[in-house]
Amino acid sequence: MNTGNPLQQQEKGALSGKVALVGSITQLEWRSDMQAKRKLPIGIQTFREIREQNHYYVDKTAYIRRLVDEGKHYFLSRPRRFGKSLLIDTLKELFEGNEPLFRGLVIHECWDWSMRYPVVRLDFSSGDYRVPDHLREDAMAQLDAIEGETGVVARYASAPLRFRHLLRELHLQAGQRVTVLVDEYDKPILDALDAPDLARANRDFLRGLYSTIKFADAHVKFTLLTGVSKFSKVSLFSGLNNLTDITLSPRYSALCGYTDADLDTVFAPELPGLDRDDIRRWYNGYSWLGEEKVYNPFDILLLFFNRKFGAYWFETGTPTFLIDTLVARAVGALSLDGMLGSDALLSTFDVDHIATEALLFQTGYLTIQKEEDRAGQMFYRLGYPNREVRQSLNESLLNRLADNPALVVEHDARLYDLLRINDFAGLEAQFKAFFAGIPYQWHTKNNIADYEGYYASVFYSCFASLGLDITVEDSSHHGRLDMAVVFNAHVYLFEFKVVEHASAGAGLAQLRARGYADKYRGLGYPIHLIGVAFSKATRNVAAFEVARV
Repeated sequence: MNTGNPLQQQEKGALSGKVALVGSITQLEWRSDMQAKRKLPIGIQTFREIREQNHYYVDKTAYIRRLVDEGKHYFLSRPRRFGKSLLIDTLKELFEGNEPLFRGLVIHECWDWSMRYPVVRLDFSSGDYRVPDHLREDAMAQLDAIEGETGVVARYASAPLRFRHLLRELHLQAGQRVTVLVDEYDKPILDALDAPDLARANRDFLRGLYSTIKFADAHVKFTLLTGVSKFSKVSLFSGLNNLTDITLSPRYSALCGYTDADLDTVFAPELPGLDRDDIRRWYNGYSWLGEEKVYNPFDILLLFFNRKFGAYWFETGTPTFLIDTLVARAVGALSLDGMLGSDALLSTFDVDHIATEALLFQTGYLTIQKEEDRAGQMFYRLGYPNREVRQSLNESLLNRLADNPALVVEHDARLYDLLRINDFAGLEAQFKAFFAGIPYQWHTKNNIADYEGYYASVFYSCFASLGLDITVEDSSHHGRLDMAVVFNAHVYLFEFKVVEHASAGAGLAQLRARGYADKYRGLGYPIHLIGVAFSKATRNVAAFEVARV
């Protein structure tokens, strides 16, 4: 195999119409014939179909070449709909030596196409793993299919032993070591999280299956396991502790997903008629510590198809488990934007303990906003990646709270109209009506330890579900939660208090004393200070006072 560095070849300009490497791999220069419109590969995860049917394709093969050059066993976690299955399929075609599919791509000139490797691909993206023993049946069926295609005769009744035998026999049969690819390695566990005993059984089965890869290392050429979550090594990967985790590697941060450069080059024919800044606000923002943030491919493809903005990624999977977990743990919307997590915490994911930060980060509802070094230990400040997630997640929280989606829709529409005309009396009445509509049993079933944080979180979710520009001040200090909203060339600064008597004056006084308005004066917009007082007894707005500065 040619072991020359493909990235150096790019810099020398050896590959016409490809990318130049400047810090990270980006697609900057494309031939003029690449600018014609192509088919949008919506929902297509088959590399061959994309290449043969003239679909748009963002070339990730320079990253793939780097993986092959620099290591052997890898693990990658990314949220759903980020192109993990397409990456797995691309690797399958590459190691099987299907050269015509790679013509014109970065890796084509630096891969030895005379070499063909056997590939074992396990795919757990489908199947109802909430049914006991379904996982074992599915794994055995996949091994049956591979053995049937390759002519390997099964000699063992257990999946791990059959898997190890298969790897050894394929190596002997082909004279080349085997590439092992596992797609959605964790889905059998995630599907069963609401049935912990079954989830543990599925986890234990997978641990035995995956450990085979390490024990059969002499027969393995390359390994990649992908999934949504990153289960702790103790719980799932204790038998496969030789994986290199590239989830938070800056050098592979754009291995899945689209960059701004990808949109401006590969998808240039689709951009006319769409506001480029709106595309960034709606869909960009995912970070795995690379210099560039990335877009979810599914969002972008649906945007280009429908020619209008929408919560395409969010709507493909209702986060029922996520919302129930946040409510059960009394995690308010205000605390989500700005959460702090360590590397260990973001990796703490297991059936018996799922950290809130890890759950939100690994599923794609929060992303890394910045990295903070504290005495040599790295911490990550988390936040919403973009408007789509912030708006949709807060709408889901409101729906769960009110238990009446129709009420939430009506409330959102009315709130937007009132804010647009600065009808503060109407806003007060609207919020009183909304709080009154929250079922009484919600309060009795949920012990609200922090009333002020709860009320402020409801306010935040109401504005966030409209997609407005919101900044949260002192969000980590309970009892002093305020919120800034910039909308329609006006600034609204909120201070929330829980009081015994109907007076919001203290909130206004605090807003003035802290000088929150000062940093917004440069915008040249009218600034409104709004003190909102809540009654713990009535569970509603007790006072709503406004002053313009």
